[in-house]
Amino acid sequence: MKPRWFDISAANEPVFVPTPEPVAELDRLGDEIAELSAHLEAATARLLDLIREFDTRGGWNRGFRSCAHWLSWRVGLDLGAARERVRVARALKGLPLLAEALAKGELSYAKVRALTRIATVGTEAQLLKVGRAGSAAHVERIVRGWRCVDRKAEARETARQHATRGLHVYQDEDGAVVVRGRLTPEVGAVLVKALDAARETLYQRNRTASTDTATDPPVQPPTRAQQRADALALIAEVALHHELDPGTPGERYQVVVHVDAPVLADPDQPGQSVLEDGARVSAETSRRLACDASRVVMRHDRDGHVVEIGARTRTIPPALRRVLHHRDRGCRFPGCGLPLGEGHHVRHWAEGGPTTLSNLALLCRRHHRAVHEEGLQVVRHPNGALQFRRSDGAHT
Repeated sequence: MKPRWFDISAANEPVFVPTPEPVAELDRLGDEIAELSAHLEAATARLLDLIREFDTRGGWNRGFRSCAHWLSWRVGLDLGAARERVRVARALKGLPLLAEALAKGELSYAKVRALTRIATVGTEAQLLKVGRAGSAAHVERIVRGWRCVDRKAEARETARQHATRGLHVYQDEDGAVVVRGRLTPEVGAVLVKALDAARETLYQRNRTASTDTATDPPVQPPTRAQQRADALALIAEVALHHELDPGTPGERYQVVVHVDAPVLADPDQPGQSVLEDGARVSAETSRRLACDASRVVMRHDRDGHVVEIGARTRTIPPALRRVLHHRDRGCRFPGCGLPLGEGHHVRHWAEGGPTTLSNLALLCRRHHRAVHEEGLQVVRHPNGALQFRRSDGAHT
């Protein structure tokens, strides 16, 4: 039995008093709960390792849209929770200290999930101490404050990704053309979606053709890499045919971004801002994409389960878009005028800004990005004129 201390005031000396049996039994139950919880966290760490390997090897790529969709189907997880598992699994690959702490049962999954939103190789050791010292709620508060301080670093990383973008096209010795490039996450997602759409179109044609020529000898199906090469050729042909007009942004083959409402309203708030495949994008990138897109509002409970899904709505209705294009005729940034534009909310709709003609401006992709990710400010005067200011306050 564990002893309990009592202070006998008369003698002013402590004496041992046996712990009553019910209390000792509760202590044993508590110890068993703590031990079993550590085993569960270790099992969770192993599960995340398996998810990461399965995702990396493309085991889900047999009719499912992503690893999260496969996980939701195979294990029965809510799709939001499945996305979080995949995100954390990917993040832990580059965070060995947090991964080890989870595997040893030293940190709970709830703490690790929060810490992986902000941890880097350089900050991992410091954040591990935070995780060990505080409760899950305390860790969430630390993460929230850390994100506010770290927003400048996030902006620098976004700028670095943008600055290092590039596409190299050259001819090989045998005459074949080699394409190699690096794209920002959101542009890369557009390319992947376009390739998938074109590949699906080609597959439909191939299936129809194979049905019409069923008596012909079987042909070896092209590899996935060959299918993507054919899809890229189709995209190029369609782009030239349509004179490089991308069409209405809200109607393009869609790239899905999952972003928490507080993050849209205030980039300093904690929450997710990720593409459907789990790749993280900055809060300002999500705000830019949300300026002119279709949106679906989903409400979750505390465990991340979806409890309500709203109907899909367009941020800018088609009729209003036609008026916007007719009024602006192209990008409103001084000296630009590019006719291929995106609708920008001068005051973002997530902050309560109305989706009205007076609160909208047409901007090309380049200058829309400059407004959101590079600190360019837009001010609309009462007469409707727009004024652009750089982050240092200078006028353009």
